[in-house]
Amino acid sequence: MPYLQLDTSASFNRDDKARFAAALADCYAKTMAMDRRRISVAIRELGEDGLWRLIDGAPCSAHVLMCDIRRGRDASRRQVLAEAMLAVCGRTLGLARQRVNIEFTQHSADEMYHPALGGFSPEWSPTEEGSQG
Repeated sequence: MPYLQLDTSASFNRDDKARFAAALADCYAKTMAMDRRRISVAIRELGEDGLWRLIDGAPCSAHVLMCDIRRGRDASRRQVLAEAMLAVCGRTLGLARQRVNIEFTQHSADEMYHPALGGFSPEWSPTEEGSQG
């Protein structure tokens, strides 16, 4: 964890996806003060008719960024992160911010297992702020 999943009605080439994944991971690690090696990014291209939202009563193609994260950061920190991730979506993939919804699901650390990093994630604490890996 975290697991960041972009469901999108657009499609992108491999280089754009790699650039987006790196930029999103860097954004998350910096904003949430954590080890970027724990971050996974998925890009699910659902096709131009695969994801819709009603805007002014009319169906429009849309994008959703789901963020499965460790519990512990307050809403103001998540809002800063959401704004930063919206900027990454626009800058790297050209997504219009009003077409991207961001949703957070928070988990306890013992719901995230990283074999390469020693097993379960540690619980988040404010002391983690200054110790990014």
